[in-house]
Amino acid sequence: MTPKQQTFLNQYLEQLTTSERASIKDVIAEHFCGDEYNANQCAKLINEGIKTASCSLKAGYEIEQKPLPQVGRLSVVLDWEQNPICIVKLTSVEVCPFNQVSEAFAYAEGEGDRTYQWWKQAHLRFFEGYANELNITFSEYDDLVLERFEKVFPR
Repeated sequence: MTPKQQTFLNQYLEQLTTSERASIKDVIAEHFCGDEYNANQCAKLINEGIKTASCSLKAGYEIEQKPLPQVGRLSVVLDWEQNPICIVKLTSVEVCPFNQVSEAFAYAEGEGDRTYQWWKQAHLRFFEGYANELNITFSEYDDLVLERFEKVFPR
């Protein structure tokens, strides 16, 4: 985490009680999406409270030998240039095949026109490209990691 990101996080942590701070097990700093436009757009949507969910390819965690995210994790949401925009707390994590993602989850992702059809087309393109980078094949039966979160800072 950069000094600027750490200062932003500390501003939030200073508002918490000692026991609330002690209960935080994991903190990361990240931007969403793989390109500048979408990373900045997602940060804006999260900051505005429109985007309250995100998903990732479960195979990516397995290939990179990383554990799945855990409820309670804090994320300092960054724009493409790594500037902190807001902080979210992970409230739900579940694994679900791509072809069983609900319309409600697609809506919670807050992107595009918020329809399931828009979500499906955009995410098919994204996951096919990402799978290609991982040297694997993506299908609609592959598992996704579905995350829901709430913005906790700034309020």
